Amino acid sequence: MLMNTKLSTILLGGAAFAVIGAGFALSQAVDPRIEQFDKGPATINVSGYPAAIQQDYAVFTQKCSQCHKLSRPINSDFVLPDEWSRYIHRMMSKPGSGIDSGSGAKIYDFLVYDSSVRKKAKLDAKLAKASPAEKAAAEAKIKEVVGKYK
Repeated sequence: MLMNTKLSTILLGGAAFAVIGAGFALSQAVDPRIEQFDKGPATINVSGYPAAIQQDYAVFTQKCSQCHKLSRPINSDFVLPDEWSRYIHRMMSKPGSGIDSGSGAKIYDFLVYDSSVRKKAKLDAKLAKASPAEKAAAEAKIKEVVGKYK
């Protein structure tokens, strides 16, 4: 009986270790779409952008490179203000991100501005598929951000 208990304990412990190991492996797996974004360019030429947006780009590069390659957000298919807002809030909630609300606002402004310039074709395509209310809301947010830097 004692032998069966020891054997059961060993098997249960081994199974738990295997489940934990599998969970860790899954958590380290990278979504193929994200992997593709990571392979693209990791910088943006912002020399033609307004000086304040260039400063926001500096915040973006400093903060966002702490946890992942800059190529990920630079090459992502996010272009709508709400997509960037959700992404930034998710990053702000990660332990050690160092992104406070002030930095988050600068990163948001940079990404929305950049999407309206560098990713304009993608932005227009997403806006064309949006409902009239979603399109109007997105355009208002873009206008608000871009308007701050004119």
